[in-house]
Amino acid sequence: MDRTRLADFLRRCRARLSPADVGLDPGARRRTPGLRREEVARLGGMSTDYYTRLEQARGARPSWRTLTALARALRLTDDERDHLFRLAGEGPPRDRSASGHVRPGLLRVLDRLYDTPAQVCGDWGEVLAQNAMAAALVGDVGARPPGRRNIVREYFTDPRARRLFPAEDHAERARRHVADLRAALAARPGDPGPAGLVAELRAASEEFAALWEAPRDAGRRPAVERFLHPVVGPLELEREVLVDTEHGQRLTVHSARPGSESAERLELLRVVGLQDLAARA
Repeated sequence: MDRTRLADFLRRCRARLSPADVGLDPGARRRTPGLRREEVARLGGMSTDYYTRLEQARGARPSWRTLTALARALRLTDDERDHLFRLAGEGPPRDRSASGHVRPGLLRVLDRLYDTPAQVCGDWGEVLAQNAMAAALVGDVGARPPGRRNIVREYFTDPRARRLFPAEDHAERARRHVADLRAALAARPGDPGPAGLVAELRAASEEFAALWEAPRDAGRRPAVERFLHPVVGPLELEREVLVDTEHGQRLTVHSARPGSESAERLELLRVVGLQDLAARA
């Protein structure tokens, strides 16, 4: 690990970003350009003290997961992400489609969607990035332990995940999750991520095992999805998906029809934001 060069690289990457680049409010005038250390730490899901030590070339060697989070927080390109890993003494991920790294361009789109829920997921259900509206709608996934950030795992193993949707939609949503996981496994049969999740869910969920053993294409996805939010009530939201086939990732955006009751409730949700919602997991 080259602590000195790693620290310099982190400082330079932080200095080139503005709050608007990462979807943050710039607030009062800043004395120096770039993001503050505490902002990078918050975006990366780590303590400010830990990130500060990295920039001061005195931190412990960051884990693979921490490096991935830093690459995302600093909006690094694939090549810059690989350079970050090498400075930290880690080999960069060989398979970019399975790395969990979200392209800066895709994150910039996400950052600008401030008034409608949007999130980036891997093709086997790992939530990689959310905006504030998505966190308010379905829960702040980044605040959960790493093992609870996969929407397919949560849907089949935690009954609380289904409370977000009407009961009559549960079976079809389960079939779609299985179809997505089957497609991811077929696309990357050597990837331990989706393969491991399949093995785990076949053992943990009788429903999943039955659906997996009786393959059925989920068919065309509905243009409108229904949610049961614990604060603002039921929502009918149109669903649009931008697919990054090279990285195996999807940016999903939900919006409400203008003038509808759901649009009013979505605006209320924007006001509520990420306040403490008693019904959240």
